[in-house]
Amino acid sequence: MNTTPFDEKKDYAPTPFDRHHCETAARLKKAGLRWWVHAGCFAWDQDGWLAETSPLPNRVYFILNVSHFARQLGGIEQISRKLVWLPTWHQARLLCREYGVPDEAVQAIWSPSRPMGPGDELIALYEQLLDRLHAGTG
Repeated sequence: MNTTPFDEKKDYAPTPFDRHHCETAARLKKAGLRWWVHAGCFAWDQDGWLAETSPLPNRVYFILNVSHFARQLGGIEQISRKLVWLPTWHQARLLCREYGVPDEAVQAIWSPSRPMGPGDELIALYEQLLDRLHAGTG
């Protein structure tokens, strides 16, 4: 089956796919963020494990069929070992709550004097999670 590639100039990304988001998510993984692989997650193939080309930019994949990725990577456990989870905004907010990031800290991300770009809030949420992971809380 041929897929139509994502067009960064005209398509609306469901989540940021740029290098900065991917690398920050890799820092979350390295800091110990656990990922229980399930359908509906985005993942970055940082090291080129998957032979199939993703229709999304920068080797980002949307996991719809977990068993497909398990076959490609050698098992479900290998998915979380070989790929980097890219939590969506909603997933990052849930993780912030789970890891004890105060709602006030999340609210402080936004400032009327400092407008944010479309992906900046997600990076800020990732950074809040990194702080918690490095502090050993959560």
